[in-house]
Amino acid sequence: MTDDGLTVAVLGPGGVGGLLAALLARAGHRVICLAGDASARTLRERGIHVRSDRFGEFTARVETDTELREPADVVLVAVKHTALDAALERVPVTALAEDTLVVPLLNGVEHPGALRGRYGDARVAPAVIRVESTRLAPGVIEHGSPFVEVDLTGDAVAHDRLDRLTGALEWAGVQVRVLDGEASALWSKMAFLAPFALLTTRYGAPLGVIRTDHREELVSLVEETAAVGRASGAATDAAAALARYDSFPPEMKSSMQRDAEAERPLELDAIGGALLRAAERYGVEAPVAARLVAELGRSYPGS
Repeated sequence: MTDDGLTVAVLGPGGVGGLLAALLARAGHRVICLAGDASARTLRERGIHVRSDRFGEFTARVETDTELREPADVVLVAVKHTALDAALERVPVTALAEDTLVVPLLNGVEHPGALRGRYGDARVAPAVIRVESTRLAPGVIEHGSPFVEVDLTGDAVAHDRLDRLTGALEWAGVQVRVLDGEASALWSKMAFLAPFALLTTRYGAPLGVIRTDHREELVSLVEETAAVGRASGAATDAAAALARYDSFPPEMKSSMQRDAEAERPLELDAIGGALLRAAERYGVEAPVAARLVAELGRSYPGS
């Protein structure tokens, strides 16, 4: 892959968006972070400071604004699902070029349709990211996982545009795959994410505790999620998901668990709700998922 210079707008420079913004800026790309007034001012003045075992400790300079006011080659949408509707006001469709890529990195499987309705089929290239990265303060990012993995899709998007983004991410240090079929990409993450998020949040414990003390429940939930993924058209593999859990650091926490600890809104509907809606649509039994979603809903009303 080549590493052509890109202009990348990052909507939501938090744990995920901030890490990607810093890596792309360090690799020489023009990066515009879109955020509220206070966060934009902090990033403009101080840049984004990253602490990472893999990438080292560094500060990257970025441009900032509260709204996209000029065309960008790529818009990375990295906000939480709970903030998506309001955040998209920062990216008016009139500011996009015809060939701008809009790349959502949200959790869940239902958001691409809403983005296509807003920006058009030919612009939206859904992606998933696997990483543990946390915003400690505006412009301060702690990358805790030994990996940053992105799966890109785009059935209606020109492949040369995906190739340019793939090259930029790879040169910045991100492992990238371009997959055929949106369902495969979205459900490959959902099969891993849903059990991880629901169980770590329900029990307030990191992955190491879940995969030992709650192993039977983890296995059942992984099997349910994989079955829903297969019914949705993805080649999800329960055994592969479990193997990934067993290979990760025991102290890993899900973003939903971190949100619960910080008393922020949870993406319970985007993850657990979407899983149950797909299970119902395809007639797949998911009793463990249903129980966990109900219990979390009672513990965190309004999520």
